[in-house]
Amino acid sequence: MVQRRVFSKAALAMCLAGAVWGLSGCGEDKPSFRGVDITGADYAQGWELSDQDGQVRTLKDYAGKAVVVFFGFTQCPDVCPTALQEMAQAKQLLGADGAKLQGIFITVDPERDTPELLKAYMANFGPDFVALRPTAEQLPKVTKDFKIYYKKVEGKTATSYTMDHSAGSFTFDPQGRIRLYNRHASGAESLAADVKILLSGK
Repeated sequence: MVQRRVFSKAALAMCLAGAVWGLSGCGEDKPSFRGVDITGADYAQGWELSDQDGQVRTLKDYAGKAVVVFFGFTQCPDVCPTALQEMAQAKQLLGADGAKLQGIFITVDPERDTPELLKAYMANFGPDFVALRPTAEQLPKVTKDFKIYYKKVEGKTATSYTMDHSAGSFTFDPQGRIRLYNRHASGAESLAADVKILLSGK
């Protein structure tokens, strides 16, 4: 019992010394993310969906990049454009590394969000932004995989409905591992800071 206490005090002393001298080794050097760290999560593992050009895309297509995924719909009045604009601003804040941030938009309204409409919509945020359009059969599966809530809310006419949906986004590291959940409107600076950490290999 005495030996254990002595060892604990000695180990604590070493860790304190390491903190003073900037040494590591006393516990993990965990990144200080601004988003919610979900490293190791067993959900949000990827997708296999067609993009706005009809090409089937998977997470592996973006190996070497930090990938930010957001679910929404083109007729969303505020939440969706805000999230995508933050991604665009984060790319700018990253400077040359901005090319290593890939924005992905997955529509929860494939009924109205045609490939042509998605292509025009994504052009508002950047030439390399990608929109994915699940089929009616794929949508429940991919939203379940990402734990995304969505619900059609009827309007005055058959085509004037809106969509309730989860507002956060997910960030994958360059190795294709899910790492972060980003709360809505956290800011471009926070996103850029977290992506910078991921690009550094942490």
